[in-house]
Amino acid sequence: MAKSGRIERRTDALSKERIIGAAVEILDSGGESGLTFRALAARLATGSGAIYWHVKDKDELLATATEEVIDRVMREAIQEADPRKAIRAVALGLFDAIDAHPWAGAQLSRAPWQPAVGRIFESIGGHLDALDVPDRALFDAASALVHYILGAAAQNAANARLAPHDTDRTEFLSAMIERWTAPDPAGFPFLHRIAARFQDHDDREQFLAGIDLILAGVGATR
Repeated sequence: MAKSGRIERRTDALSKERIIGAAVEILDSGGESGLTFRALAARLATGSGAIYWHVKDKDELLATATEEVIDRVMREAIQEADPRKAIRAVALGLFDAIDAHPWAGAQLSRAPWQPAVGRIFESIGGHLDALDVPDRALFDAASALVHYILGAAAQNAANARLAPHDTDRTEFLSAMIERWTAPDPAGFPFLHRIAARFQDHDDREQFLAGIDLILAGVGATR
């Protein structure tokens, strides 16, 4: 008997949660360019019309998928009693999440008005308030931390994907210093001074060092 050629449809109920979960999988494997309603429909074994019933367009898909990633960080972040440790835990959770889902970092930077950014501000601001940061400095301190976290995390995720997979990291960073200083070897004393540290540094440790520097400055406002 000849095959009908019809696509097998799933019989279980389609939900927005299942759609977003599938969207995250596609984004992780193929990036934003790989996320189309056709690809999503194929992944879910359904029709595009059924998906449009739950989400209106790709922008909403990206925003909601990003919210899911950020909400997961907030749920899983260690609930430290010490506000400083709590800020570090949230920051590192976001750093690792954006490293695993670089498209989320790009989405947060491209659309800073979305709810996920507000959730991050609320978390960081609440912990700063617990540190007795005065009202006059509270917004500035929260902004400095949030912008550093999102900017550094997104840049780190982008850097990790620019070099070929078989690249030796130490050699790559050493070559970068040489390229920067080549026009005037004597004109870059700072870069030469930190070259050894630069080529061997741990990205997560350096990221947390930046958090600690900001928190030290925040302490001076009290």
